[in-house]
Amino acid sequence: MLADLHVHTTASDGAESPAEVVSRAASIGLAALAIADHDTVEGIMPAVEEGRLKKVEVIPAIELGTEYKGQEIHMLGYLIDIDDTILQEELAFFRNNRRDRVGRIIKRLNRLGFPVTRERVMEIAGSGSVGRPHIARAMVETGRVATVEEAFDRFISEGKPGFEPRVKCSPAQGVGIIRRAGGVPVLAHPGLADADQLIEELIPEGLAGIEVYHPGHTPKLVNHYLEVCERFGLVATGGSDYHGPENRKNNFLGACTVQYRVVELIKELGKKERGHTC
Repeated sequence: MLADLHVHTTASDGAESPAEVVSRAASIGLAALAIADHDTVEGIMPAVEEGRLKKVEVIPAIELGTEYKGQEIHMLGYLIDIDDTILQEELAFFRNNRRDRVGRIIKRLNRLGFPVTRERVMEIAGSGSVGRPHIARAMVETGRVATVEEAFDRFISEGKPGFEPRVKCSPAQGVGIIRRAGGVPVLAHPGLADADQLIEELIPEGLAGIEVYHPGHTPKLVNHYLEVCERFGLVATGGSDYHGPENRKNNFLGACTVQYRVVELIKELGKKERGHTC
């Protein structure tokens, strides 16, 4: 049985609803998947409900954006208590920060001649966690860029004229947020950020695993991180980082999977973590 442990929905910057993602997972024979939206847990319960109907196990998860030495580092948290009060307070802070950043980016784009409005961006985001992908879609609608990728590459990536930084917590703080919510912290796609030094720094904080299998990791990187996991006793996870059928040709649902035994290992770690937080 296979599991995809890194999936996004319309609750953040994914193109498909939680129910649509679960339905797609069922159609390709996945036994389990983790809904890991950016800084929000709003997509989890709709996915769980659809999972019951489609016989797909849905793992509650989240992907937190953090910063380390000027690099954006993502932390995955598995089996978090989505109703945890402190977690909800932290996520509310992140959401407000995202909204403020969107406003600043839109002002920059307006000065560059893009007739993008905050109202339209929020409409595109819906109830999800608003971010740059929603701004990029609004930019495409203006006709001044052809694709979301062009919007990022020319205007809203770091160093481009429409970019605005976002307040982020440190990776260690991200690990703490996840653990306080009873979750299992895993470093997401470390090969995309050359985060090897960070791994050793996070182990004393409670890092439990590394996302080894990811579309952005070469076979050489996969082998490297498998060795790191073995050396430090970390669980090796994996997932597609799926954002929708039209996004990133190598990030299709199920592009990277792990055996269900990895889910069982995460559950065992989760039981220990919840024992510590009780």
